[in-house]
Amino acid sequence: MSQKNNAKRVAYQKKQEQQGRNVVTWIICVLIVLGLTFAIWTAVQ
Repeated sequence: MSQKNNAKRVAYQKKQEQQGRNVVTWIICVLIVLGLTFAIWTAVQ
């Protein structure tokens, strides 16, 4: 039983780590896009 719980815990940790990386990647991408948009908007004015 303990091995089964450990396997589930490890699988859950891997899933959480991957989801966390995806969130960080999306945040960085959004910040880059907003920065580029602001730079273009500033250059146009």
